[in-house]
Amino acid sequence: MSVLRTATTTVFCLALAGVLFTPAAKADEWNRKTVMTFSGPVEIPGVHLKGWGVLPAGTYVFKILDSQSDRHIVQIFNREETVVYATILAIPNYRLKATDKTVVTFRERPAGLPEALRAWFYPGRNWGEEFVYPRAKAVELAKTTNMPVLATTADLPVEVEKPMLTVDEPEVAALKQAPVIAIKPTGEEVEVAQVVTAPPAQEAVVPEAAPVQPAAALPATASSLPLIALFGFLALGLAWTLRLVQKRVL
Repeated sequence: MSVLRTATTTVFCLALAGVLFTPAAKADEWNRKTVMTFSGPVEIPGVHLKGWGVLPAGTYVFKILDSQSDRHIVQIFNREETVVYATILAIPNYRLKATDKTVVTFRERPAGLPEALRAWFYPGRNWGEEFVYPRAKAVELAKTTNMPVLATTADLPVEVEKPMLTVDEPEVAALKQAPVIAIKPTGEEVEVAQVVTAPPAQEAVVPEAAPVQPAAALPATASSLPLIALFGFLALGLAWTLRLVQKRVL
């Protein structure tokens, strides 16, 4: 039990190391291009060039190749972006608080083995990339770290002869269609939703109904009092005129 506690603690320490050793320089929103430097070797999942299942210490460029609602395809380049070392399937996962720096987390391995890449969080985003491992490797990592690990049950290629640069490559298409599960430390397979929190489905925007304009009120019928007063004044004026005429005649 103490070994498991140590493993779990180390995972969180390594998460902090990812913050310290991974600068958030040169970040592009549309493909989330991020330049990051590893201080030691890092094991990676996905489809990679022959001999590059473990990245040596150095500087690399991470980019999103394809972004669907429930899965993303991440590529790792050399510093100059002339070689693609790996193309990796990732599932969006939630973190409570976004940061203004890139965060990379790792999974602990036994002494003498490289740490395993776990997740990558882009600056300012609550949802990051939780990387998917082949099932056999996921079982091993889950037992070692005492934490669930995402896995695919598909029989996907691991090593390739050439880099993959487009979504049309057959290896990329296979990653996009591969079934994904989660492996618990006991080896039990569970649904991904029990391990990661997916982004919420975009809610349909219901337009507000236009306000009903009240019918224009017709002006009230004019009162007859002014007309009666007018006739009264006219009658008085006529009577006064007649009186003047009568005086002149007399």
